[in-house]
Amino acid sequence: MTLRLEPGARLVAATHNPGKARELAELLGERFEVVTAGQLGLAEPDEPETTFAGNAMVKARAAADASGLVAIADDSGLCVAALEGAPGVHSARWAGPGRDFAHAMALVESRLAESEDDDRTAWFVCALAVAWPKGPVVVFEGRVDGTLTFPPRGNRGFGYDPIFIPNGRKQTFGEMRPEAKDVISHRAKAFEALKASLF
Repeated sequence: MTLRLEPGARLVAATHNPGKARELAELLGERFEVVTAGQLGLAEPDEPETTFAGNAMVKARAAADASGLVAIADDSGLCVAALEGAPGVHSARWAGPGRDFAHAMALVESRLAESEDDDRTAWFVCALAVAWPKGPVVVFEGRVDGTLTFPPRGNRGFGYDPIFIPNGRKQTFGEMRPEAKDVISHRAKAFEALKASLF
């Protein structure tokens, strides 16, 4: 069985995060009709896995089976070297139930101060899972490396973007124009792998 995403297909983006939904829709372009799990009123599944790929698969499978549509799900997060890879798969949880990422970024800063480690190396990871209703699931991963900066800079992007400077750049993801970020981001890299395989 050859897995392909057919142009014009209706896909569900398995997210309730408006920023993530926008990035997924922009990466998919006008090739597909994209609706979100939030728009369809789908429940958010628990994310019990210990890897980005595992959580992305859970979300894609839940959305595909509930909607009857091919689903694309993203699980992504910030990993900090001095914090032994945290917050990692718990990146959203650090923001609390209200998804307060100002709080999450302050928590990263305070944990780094507690660690007394001067290393500010960090990386974003994205796992994109595509699930067919009652069918297979495939996963693609991307990563972008950089360093952390405080205080946060910029009000573009979402999540931890204002504290992350990708290697070779001077702006944080929070300062970059979306089209500039979309060329180099972890999500863009995962999407390139997806595109090469499924388009």
